[in-house]
Amino acid sequence: MIGNSVKRKKKYDVRRILGFFMLFNMLLMGGVPISVLAASSAKTDRVPSAEQLKLEVKSAVLLEPSTGQVLLSVNADEALPPASMTKMMTEYIVAEQVKQGKLSWDDTVTVRENAAKTIGSRIFLAEGDQHTVQELYIAMAVGSANDATVALAEHVAGSEEAFVKMMNDTAKKMGLKTAYFINSTGLSREDMPEPFRPEEDKETVMSAMDAAILAKNLIKDHPNFSEVTAIQSYKFRERDDKPIININWMLEANKNIPNFKPYAYEGLDGLKTGHTEAAKYCFTGTAERDGMRLISVVMGAESEGARFVETRKILDYGFNHFEVKELQLEGAAVKGFEYASVKKGKQKEVGLVTDRPLTFVVPKGTKDFPENNIQVEVKLDPAALTAPVAKDKKVGTVSYHYKVEGMSNVQTDTLSLVATEEIEKAGWFKQFWSAVGQFFSNLWDSIKNLF
Repeated sequence: MIGNSVKRKKKYDVRRILGFFMLFNMLLMGGVPISVLAASSAKTDRVPSAEQLKLEVKSAVLLEPSTGQVLLSVNADEALPPASMTKMMTEYIVAEQVKQGKLSWDDTVTVRENAAKTIGSRIFLAEGDQHTVQELYIAMAVGSANDATVALAEHVAGSEEAFVKMMNDTAKKMGLKTAYFINSTGLSREDMPEPFRPEEDKETVMSAMDAAILAKNLIKDHPNFSEVTAIQSYKFRERDDKPIININWMLEANKNIPNFKPYAYEGLDGLKTGHTEAAKYCFTGTAERDGMRLISVVMGAESEGARFVETRKILDYGFNHFEVKELQLEGAAVKGFEYASVKKGKQKEVGLVTDRPLTFVVPKGTKDFPENNIQVEVKLDPAALTAPVAKDKKVGTVSYHYKVEGMSNVQTDTLSLVATEEIEKAGWFKQFWSAVGQFFSNLWDSIKNLF
């Protein structure tokens, strides 16, 4: 038995040495990336949980758009009827057409049959009426006018059907996972004028998460959005007895209007309400305070006022407990990974720094880098770390994973690691002796570890 034990020990040692040479060869040839994970401690920052808000909605989301971080999520990925929140996509496409010079705010739109026969919220357009793109856009964004929305869609694409294709294509480009549109308005299929209903018996759907991402794109690509969405009232025609009143009761500007004062919210300047029998009451809201903007979405509230009450809970949660903080400057070294080895170079290593700042949404009052609450994962590319290496060349990545207790999701951001200086390729003679020296150094270390 003793003899067998010795044989097994020798066999194990041989395998260990062979395994070492195989690993050394793989690293030398640059066949695999080098990845290191620095584990965090169990301690995490803490905020109240979404459950403590006791939201009375089918789904909800709170998003910080500059980082894309989700601060609150309740059934956020379920595809639901979004009602007139659909119009955010119509608003986005029309604004993009103007931005790209394909359309002008002063262009004249002639109303067609489909728009004239569209029901629901409307400004009672008649076939043959003419209005500017800007007039119809305001009627759509402020008064949620379905007929104005269809008139714009037909003007942009030739037909609402063609415009809907643009909507679904744009949704894919934005990365919306559940959004599917059958019209430009958010009306149910049976409420569309019969000759213009799609053949396929489907309905418009969109998750709360997709609505938040759509709003984020609208705000990012059209930062002047509030010039329209914050309008309190708008007289569409001179002959109209009453102006269009903004359906968004939460506008900060409403704080002095008796009927809306209980709902007015500091810093709120958009974005879009929605209501159908199937969708119940929905609202995508956005507000900015102290330099931080938040986007909230509620879907399936029970009443017109309830959607704003629930939105207030969500936005208060965000503004009371979070702030956007730059935790690490651009060009910072990552602790423990300040340098990386360079193969075939005149110098054996090169400094590493990040290519941009690290920004997270953190609990209010966070002063320093929350080192104990963040996992850091570094991946180096052996091929990129083979000389010559150019200054500022990307040679790897560093991913940060930040968990705040009370939040269901983990915030994640990945930065590039770049070289701080140029490393020239060494001559063949130096490479040869460097490889020989490294070989025997590693061999000796392996032998020492056997004893």
